[in-house]
Amino acid sequence: MATATIKYLGNLRCELTHTASSNHFITDAPTDNHGKGEAFSPTDTMATSLAACMLTVMGIKANSLGFDLEGATAKVTKIMAAAPRRVSAIEVELNLQNKLDIKVMKVLEEIGRNCPVAKSLHPDLVQNIRFNWR
Repeated sequence: MATATIKYLGNLRCELTHTASSNHFITDAPTDNHGKGEAFSPTDTMATSLAACMLTVMGIKANSLGFDLEGATAKVTKIMAAAPRRVSAIEVELNLQNKLDIKVMKVLEEIGRNCPVAKSLHPDLVQNIRFNWR
């Protein structure tokens, strides 16, 4: 079964539908590449997926240790290169609770840095990751 289906809606916009849940969202070309910038661009989605994956696998580990990462947040900045046009770097700033033992924090950081999306991105793509334990 396909993971998702994508329908091109015209005007540089696509509708992406998750097969298992039927959840969907729109992507739009960015304003610096002929689009309206009214939704996530495909490269925004890719960059944002890194932080979502990090929080997900960290949350799985936290749950197995008996606590929840609820309230954790991430801020993502995507940096584009011109020739060829591609994402050259992704900056992720994670904000998490600081009620944890330093060993647990280091374990969660390692798990986050090695999430499936992080390991799937091209090695030339710079991943600048910052953990803020508040």
